Amino acid sequence: MVKIRLKRMGAKKSPFYRVVVADSRSPRDGKFIEEIGTYDPMSNPSKFTVDTEKVTEWISKGAQVTDTVKALLKKNSIIS
Repeated sequence: MVKIRLKRMGAKKSPFYRVVVADSRSPRDGKFIEEIGTYDPMSNPSKFTVDTEKVTEWISKGAQVTDTVKALLKKNSIIS
């Protein structure tokens, strides 16, 4: 199963995330299929950028969205 989820980057205590499409069996920071956006929770206000076309394309192909990414997409009114 393919999932749209966050990949943690950045130094200790200053996280930065990439929104990636990955196989559900691969580790959190491991191999991924495609990078579709970023999320920076440390900036004020937090920055969330994502390629809307790619998100809808992957969801239409059957990719599952994790709870955290789904909340971010709803907050930024990308999905309903």
